[in-house]
Amino acid sequence: MSDLDDTPARGGVMRRTRDATSVMGERWRALWQGHKWFRRAFWLIFAGIIAFLAGWTWLAKDLPDAETLLDYEPNLPSVVRGIDGEIVHRYERERRVALQYKDLPPQLVNAYTSAEDETFWSHGGIDATGFVNAVFDYVTKIGSGQRAVGGSTITQQVAKNLLVGNEYSVTRKLKEMILATRIEDVLSKRQIITLYLNEIPLGRRSFGVQAAARAYFDKDVGDLDLQEMAYLAILPKAPETYSRQAHYDQALVRRNIVLGQMEENGHITAAQRDAAQAAPLGIVEGRREERSADAGYFLEEVRRQLIDQFGEESEDGRNSVYAGGLWVRTSLDTELQDAARDSLRDALLRYQGNRGWKEPIANINPDNGDLKQQLASSYLSISYKDWRIAVVTARGGDNATVGFANGDEGPLSVIPDALKVGDVIAVSPSGNGWRTRTVPEVSGGFVAMNPQRGRVMAMQGGFDSRLGDFNRATQAKRQPGSTIKPFVYATGLDNGMTPATLVPDRQYCYYQGANLGEKCFTNFGGSRGGGEYPMRYGLEQSKNLMTVHIAMDAGMENVIRTFENVGIVDKGTYEPYPAYALGAGDTTVLRMVNAYSMLVNQGKLNTPTLIDYVQDRDGNVIYRADKRDCEGCNMDEWDGQPMPRFGRQGRQVMDARTAYQTVHMLEGVVQRGTAVRLRPLGLPLFGKTGTSSGPTNAWFVGGSPDLVAGTYVGFDQPRNMGGYIQGGNTAAPIFKQFVEETRDHWSGRPFLAPEGVRMVRIDRRSGRRVLDGWPTNEPTAAIIWEAFKPDTEPRRSQRSDEIDAMRETIMAQLRRRARGPARSAPRREQAQSESPPEDFVAEQGGVY
Repeated sequence: MSDLDDTPARGGVMRRTRDATSVMGERWRALWQGHKWFRRAFWLIFAGIIAFLAGWTWLAKDLPDAETLLDYEPNLPSVVRGIDGEIVHRYERERRVALQYKDLPPQLVNAYTSAEDETFWSHGGIDATGFVNAVFDYVTKIGSGQRAVGGSTITQQVAKNLLVGNEYSVTRKLKEMILATRIEDVLSKRQIITLYLNEIPLGRRSFGVQAAARAYFDKDVGDLDLQEMAYLAILPKAPETYSRQAHYDQALVRRNIVLGQMEENGHITAAQRDAAQAAPLGIVEGRREERSADAGYFLEEVRRQLIDQFGEESEDGRNSVYAGGLWVRTSLDTELQDAARDSLRDALLRYQGNRGWKEPIANINPDNGDLKQQLASSYLSISYKDWRIAVVTARGGDNATVGFANGDEGPLSVIPDALKVGDVIAVSPSGNGWRTRTVPEVSGGFVAMNPQRGRVMAMQGGFDSRLGDFNRATQAKRQPGSTIKPFVYATGLDNGMTPATLVPDRQYCYYQGANLGEKCFTNFGGSRGGGEYPMRYGLEQSKNLMTVHIAMDAGMENVIRTFENVGIVDKGTYEPYPAYALGAGDTTVLRMVNAYSMLVNQGKLNTPTLIDYVQDRDGNVIYRADKRDCEGCNMDEWDGQPMPRFGRQGRQVMDARTAYQTVHMLEGVVQRGTAVRLRPLGLPLFGKTGTSSGPTNAWFVGGSPDLVAGTYVGFDQPRNMGGYIQGGNTAAPIFKQFVEETRDHWSGRPFLAPEGVRMVRIDRRSGRRVLDGWPTNEPTAAIIWEAFKPDTEPRRSQRSDEIDAMRETIMAQLRRRARGPARSAPRREQAQSESPPEDFVAEQGGVY
């Protein structure tokens, strides 16, 4: 019934609607037919709408998706930490630190909104008033060559910085506006302001407020004062202007305006405004250097490894070195690093002595522009006492002027005759000017390593990495000299010999073929030797002839195989020539230190590592050097069993007993051999000196169960260093100084023998077993403890010793026969009848 009653009312509404439509249609027809201006206005409006829609579609079709900002990750530097977890370096192209909104001080946010976008929290991406002002500014500056400013909201600036770029055009501005509205639909206001404050360029190579706070005030954002926050808020307008000392007055005025705007917007009180406006800018003058350990060679090696694995720039992947924000944990020990640097430097300076200035560090061509600017762009510098790097800007007779990368200049004294304009040299203050300093021409490398893990804890590849990044610890291939001999002796131990085996110290000649003729080896100084001595003596006194006899008896093929197995050289690098047994081949300091670490680690070889692990920007471990699994380390509840512990790490490449026997003999090198100058350190140490022919290189490698270190000194283009140079007087003192400066790192614990080693009393001179005496702590005592494998120790009776000697002679002959003739012709030994020297212990020599 109600439906029937409602029908007339509903019909009346429909009738009135039709009548109104009819009236409007009649009026439209009347206007259209009777007025030309109406028709023109309609088509003009219609065309404008179509043009607007077409333009919008054209501008918007290729714009990036605003939703990409949801997953946006800024380019972040990679942070490097040392062994103690402290930051030691950053790999960065731009200074940037990403913060979360909760990390941003509210007044810092207020300062930026007051300076850049007062209506930020209320608009939808575009501020109408600001846009109109920007259009007016643009129109008035057409043809003037000036760039219109203003009108961009913070959201628009995010769009510009992250999505569309900084091109100066109306098109870019319109695209920026379109994207701003889209961003407001995708991100919250907090997300937008966080992106903005993390990305905005603020001068001094700083991007984002945290990096800028560090660059301008050496503070974190949470420690900034009000006036400092206001200063950072003025930088987006003109960072390169307001950051320069010449424009500090302008910056002060602009900063105070921002403080006034903050007070007008209710963010601060009038009293706070007045106090902040009265404060000076307080900017840290000069370019602030990042805190970094003085470990340039180590850190450069880390950088190379990271780039090889993860790439360099953002286009190389999410975890690139200069954009991925990696957290890199290294094994760098800054105390050991400083000691390694100082020990090597002091040795290089000692060798340089009074040799005087010879040549510049580098040369700059004066024809290429301002010499000081070229020096600045070269990034050459030095960190040694008060030395600085300078370039000669003028030279006339006995007068010269030098300039520096910061633009300073000054007169130079102590002028070498060969000095000329454009030469880059080291100088130090002298009176009102500067005097020439000599960077040693000789160089070298140093590596210190944990022998159980293979972790490199210090590395010095020259005098100063700021003068060049060539790393002599890893890249310089040098003849190791006698430091390679322990691995020859280890091969002998693996092929039937013992530390007490008598070895002839007689000249050894080797026929090399018709073209090369005969090669005869001698001891250091040309001595042809004489007599027979225990193997230990040959290693302690670095006897070349004994070493060659051991190598040939054990088989040079076996010796080379040992070199390859312990990582001294890659497979196939050396041929089985006797000269290689005396260190005539090439290798690096890092390889030698790692091989000696293997001896301490009871025959287990580790791959040397500088990086412990790497985390991505989210904290996920994406690389770990130690890949061992720890069973039971992550139990929810303790099962009552002992704590899980790792065993020795590494790949077994040598019999553990052989490794220990070699270490035990090398302890004698320190106690009474060629490295005896280390004995006053009073620590259980092993090691070996080395001097390559010439001499061109002086070496020492050795250490303790705690640390193994190695070093060499030599010219980059090998040449004779002088007849007095030996590993014992040139390289061993470097190691000694290193230990003295790092005593806390040396526990003094002894080397531990592995299972299966028997310690037997022997006579050090004859190698015979002793039953009626005991070893003492006297280094030159006749009776010592010697390490033997089971059933290889000397017998109890004289008759047994004679039988053993005869057996060893027969076995040696059988081994030679089994190997067949040498690759050219059999060796010829010149037996000599000299008896052992009276001063058996004190005799020196044999350093090759």
